[in-house]
Amino acid sequence: MNLISSEKKEKNETQLKIEITPEELETAINKTYLKNRKRIGVPGFRKGKAPRKIIEKMYGQAIFMSDALEGLLPEVLEFVDKNSGLNIAGFPTITDIDVKDSTESAFITLTVTQKPEVTVGKYKGLSAPKPSAEISDSEIMREIDAVRERNARMESVSRPAASGDIAVIDFEGFIDGTPFEGGKGERYSLELGSGSFIPGFEEKVEGMEIGERRDIDLVFPENYQKDLAGKAVVFKVALSDVREKHLPELDDEFAKDVSEFDTLDEYKQSIREKLEKTKQTDIDETFEKLLMEQIVKSTQAEIPQVMIEEEIEKTAKTLSRNISAYGMKTDDYLKMLGITADEFKERMREPSEFKVKSDLALEKIAELEGLKVSDDEIEEEYIKAAKAYNVELDKFKEEVDNDAVVRELKMRAALKLVTDSATVEQADEKSPADKAKPASKKSPAKQGKTANKDTAAKPAKEKKEEETKK
Repeated sequence: MNLISSEKKEKNETQLKIEITPEELETAINKTYLKNRKRIGVPGFRKGKAPRKIIEKMYGQAIFMSDALEGLLPEVLEFVDKNSGLNIAGFPTITDIDVKDSTESAFITLTVTQKPEVTVGKYKGLSAPKPSAEISDSEIMREIDAVRERNARMESVSRPAASGDIAVIDFEGFIDGTPFEGGKGERYSLELGSGSFIPGFEEKVEGMEIGERRDIDLVFPENYQKDLAGKAVVFKVALSDVREKHLPELDDEFAKDVSEFDTLDEYKQSIREKLEKTKQTDIDETFEKLLMEQIVKSTQAEIPQVMIEEEIEKTAKTLSRNISAYGMKTDDYLKMLGITADEFKERMREPSEFKVKSDLALEKIAELEGLKVSDDEIEEEYIKAAKAYNVELDKFKEEVDNDAVVRELKMRAALKLVTDSATVEQADEKSPADKAKPASKKSPAKQGKTANKDTAAKPAKEKKEEETKK
């Protein structure tokens, strides 16, 4: 391949013209022929046995040309990345393909967006609040109480349902006399007083007798999913069983049953250490974010929209991957939140812009400080990432863009430089983990939660899944 021309366009855009030589084109066409020949029927030949020239004579040379050029695109993009001399952001847009036949060169014209020039302000000696990671006894007890709840013994009782009981119910919701999707359950075990159902539901189940049927009139909250928010609903409820919860005694025997420890004190200490580690991680991440907010605020860069859009798409794909790990479809999850896919992406615009600008600032800091990455660090990252993706190390190395790994490690080093040079302000004693978080909207059934983090190095095939704009 050859770079024929490079023409600067408006803002950060450059138009490139790439030559694909006849030899490269011939190789690509032959690969396409070998891949597709079994599917092409030619009279007088068994499928898969017709020579390429015979097929081209019958159907025309174009039968393989389109697929051949498509197969060459990854190589074209790699060539552009390494030989254009440009710091490219996002995927190029193909504007023209000029091809005649396999005996002549083909020419691909594409437009690339370059990363912007970046100027960073002060990044050393910043300050931000950072609370203590000390764990209180009440936090330990909250953790233990949750374990006791999971190990509670249930005993059926012959009395009206009360708060704290498990009510086994059949229910179905009706709006204007018509059942609605997701409003029905059978033999559902509902803990009264847990707040799992919409406000008022559990309170109206309290006092029901086994075998009793009751109509419960309620109104969906205004902040509920759009198709139900604010609407009047009637739940027809039948109570089939009432189970009283008996929590296990809090003693050494309990510790032995639920952990690897012999005493309650040892068990409590292990919980303290685990919670401290989690809280310290939350505190460190918040400290880093507060410092980066200051750096981003003073960073000057005209960010191309393509970089923000690409980050939004990456976030959407991460969400889909995390949601699918919990056996849910992304559309169902978004519907539960009461938003569309487009609304979700729009909500991600501001944080995506912050992420892009943060990365650009850290790249610039790494450049200014002359930060280097050792071969041992790169190898360690490969090993860690391959393990996270459950891929053999050698195969992972073939698929992963080495430059992307180096870039990520340099940004980490730059962030460490920022945090190591920062000072800690007097902090609110509440850690990020203790601060109130917005509650998710409730449905007639309890909602699950999802959380996950990406590993820095990602297989190159994930990048290839992104569509090249045409």
